[in-house]
Amino acid sequence: MKKIIVSIIVLAVLTVSCEDFIEKDARGTQTLENYFQTVQECENYVNELTHRLLLSNDWYALLAPRLTNETATDDAWMGNTGQDSGAFRPCAQYLVTPENMGSMNSIYTAHYYTIQSANIGLERMAVSPLSETQKNQYIGESLFIRAYCYYELVNLFGAVPLYTTSLGTADLKLERSPAAAVYAQIETDLKEAAAKLETIQVNRNGRVNKWAAYALLARVSLFQEKWVEAKQYSNKVISEGPYALEADFLNIWNVNNHNGVESILEAQSSSVQDKSLGSMLPTFAGARGEDKKNFPSNDAKDVIDGWGWCMPTSDLENAYLSENDVIRRRSTITKWGEAAYGDEVLNPTHKFSLNDNKSGRICRKYYIPIATRRALDKKDGHLPLNVPLIRLAEMYLTRAEAAYQLGDAGGALADINTIRARVKLDAKVGLAGPNLLRQIYKERRLELAFEGLRLFDIRREKDPSTGRPVIESLMGPNGTFVKYNMTSTDPFETTNLKEAQDKGINFSPAKNLLWPIPQLEIDLSGGLIKQNPGY
Repeated sequence: MKKIIVSIIVLAVLTVSCEDFIEKDARGTQTLENYFQTVQECENYVNELTHRLLLSNDWYALLAPRLTNETATDDAWMGNTGQDSGAFRPCAQYLVTPENMGSMNSIYTAHYYTIQSANIGLERMAVSPLSETQKNQYIGESLFIRAYCYYELVNLFGAVPLYTTSLGTADLKLERSPAAAVYAQIETDLKEAAAKLETIQVNRNGRVNKWAAYALLARVSLFQEKWVEAKQYSNKVISEGPYALEADFLNIWNVNNHNGVESILEAQSSSVQDKSLGSMLPTFAGARGEDKKNFPSNDAKDVIDGWGWCMPTSDLENAYLSENDVIRRRSTITKWGEAAYGDEVLNPTHKFSLNDNKSGRICRKYYIPIATRRALDKKDGHLPLNVPLIRLAEMYLTRAEAAYQLGDAGGALADINTIRARVKLDAKVGLAGPNLLRQIYKERRLELAFEGLRLFDIRREKDPSTGRPVIESLMGPNGTFVKYNMTSTDPFETTNLKEAQDKGINFSPAKNLLWPIPQLEIDLSGGLIKQNPGY
């Protein structure tokens, strides 16, 4: 009940001014004046903030745009060729306009909802009667959540409105703040969060801790080319944190290994049958057109009715093959007719509708094993797949890239070889200069595919040959990825042309390094918000 009350409080504050809301005669109900008085109330509120940041059991608000971002890269097709692609096509095919953004509208709105909610909670918890230790816990988590929202917004849209106090409707017409100012606030929030969470115990599954704050600091430092800070924070997490690389790469996304030794932060899920607490990701990106006749059991309980969005490209598969990277390839991609890696006995030839799948491939990271499926009476919204948001391997790769940029080629090589050793690949030796940097970029792609970083990476990484963002060499009429697709002989991709084969050809570096600001937001601001260039 309290969770519902909190949601109602937040919604009310967003739809009327704070003063008007507080002046209501609300005897016998919870308002902003009498909430945040107990540990349980503050924890419920922060739980709701965390839920809104992750929304792993909601397919629309955040999951759809995050998958859409994957389909705008060289890693993923839209995939589903049996349904209307209007939510994915604008960004995936670089046809996006401020009036037609598909699913990308919702992440902008959802994050500002959460930011406003975080601001309210931060103000109220600061004056609550809790102990300082208790306040530090909930304020620290709330600061991280606000920072994460701004981290995604600034990387998707560039300069965005920035505010850190609760606002009434009369105050909501804000101009965009420069990206540098947004990043500065993200850093301020994360540093304060880390300090406040310093003494909070680490093993609180699904909750933000100081290591998550330091890890996100490492990421945003890398994205800003603050190499010293990126190395400092990633090294701190690696050397001082309680994490270790999983011995088995497949275990990172294992439904039976929630919050494993490598996980710094992950969205939680549950298969409890009388609650809808499971992840929608395996449904949203699961194989479309599974049929019980394709399973040895011929049992409908083995089937998940996947929607088939965000399917791996053969170009990504080729990147694994070029390194003879069997473990990460099979842990990331399952091709039609192949055994699902780790589930070979019960799913020896995973088959699905090729007529409805552009690539003939699915993302193995999002896969639910057959034994788990059989244990579920309900599947939709009940799938027990936790979603890693930050994990230790990323910190090694961040430290490697920062070390390279700081002139420490040996340190960079050592870190990527640590990552390669985990998947039984030979160490790279003798790499230096641009070839080493290209290998670092490649290791990030192979290690972190479908974990939400590829679009941000290819927008920020600099091609050693041109000094321009890597995405410019991949996409557009002369892009290497586009040319590959146009000459590909892949038997799956080239026989299903219901998704255009010239993926990426419409990319323009004059505008597509960012998404446009939704036109609705510009209209609501009375024109104070100005559009990104080129749109």
